[in-house]
Amino acid sequence: MAAFALLAGACAPNAPLDTLQPAGPIARQIDSLWDIVFAAAIAVFVLVEGLIVVAVVRFRHRKGDTTDPKQTHGNTRMEIAWTIAPALLLLVLAFPTVGTIFALAREQPNSLQVKVTAQQWWWQYEYPDEKVVTANELHIPTGRPILLELHSGDIIHSFWVPRLGGKQDVVPGRINHMTIQADRPGEYAGTCVEYCGLSHANMRLKVFAHTPADYERWVEDQLEDAFRPRSGLAREGETVFQEKQCVTCHTIRFDGSKAEGITGPDLTHFASHSSFAGAIFERTDENLAEWVRDAPSRKPGSKMPSGVATMGLTEDDIEALVAYLQSLR
Repeated sequence: MAAFALLAGACAPNAPLDTLQPAGPIARQIDSLWDIVFAAAIAVFVLVEGLIVVAVVRFRHRKGDTTDPKQTHGNTRMEIAWTIAPALLLLVLAFPTVGTIFALAREQPNSLQVKVTAQQWWWQYEYPDEKVVTANELHIPTGRPILLELHSGDIIHSFWVPRLGGKQDVVPGRINHMTIQADRPGEYAGTCVEYCGLSHANMRLKVFAHTPADYERWVEDQLEDAFRPRSGLAREGETVFQEKQCVTCHTIRFDGSKAEGITGPDLTHFASHSSFAGAIFERTDENLAEWVRDAPSRKPGSKMPSGVATMGLTEDDIEALVAYLQSLR
């Protein structure tokens, strides 16, 4: 019953980080290598455990036995056999393993380049050719390899979108690369998989794969300046945003904007995102209000200061800021 409970606990109808459900050619190469290695591991397991069971049954103590079993010390042929056999197995597995490693490291033709910068605890994405900057939610076209140039702004992180590719460490002072690719439009979950501090578990990400035409429309939308409300609560929120020094950490791009901070995410098209704060909260009015009110209580170690305790925001200020952020489409 305990074994069955463990097995049942591993089942899930929707496992967003399931690496065994590849959704692109890069992930399928990794999955194919996994199949080969796993098959070899099963064969070794069955052989070794089978021999153990045979030994336990055949040489078990029987009722009436009064003599010790025959003692043997070493068998040169067997020692040689079980040394050579694993070495040969590893040699065989080395061919597909090394081949896959080199295939994954090879830069694919017609790749879309994206610069990824890991921060505590969120991701920034820069599209150098498209002149687009965004955060936490990576948008890509389907059917095209995406070459990620990985940078760290502080300590070691690790980038992983299991259904689209493998894992790659993001190391300060070093530029690493990896390629991902999606076959079909959809949303793919990812996360940081290298412990990076207090909110490591809250450093998630999303990849949205679009058809090429939809991706081009997304780029065009991102190149537009931020929407500027002319009146109402959102207009009051823009004033609060500037007066309360939010502009020192965040960028909001429009003609005459004073918001050119680089410490926090670019908020130019914040309301086009489905989530925020390292992709851990849905972009709802309630979540935004709680975040602005006291971000460190929602995400331990957050560099976003408490709106009430540190920035002196009133509840009216928070309501106006939420309205303004929700208008930035």
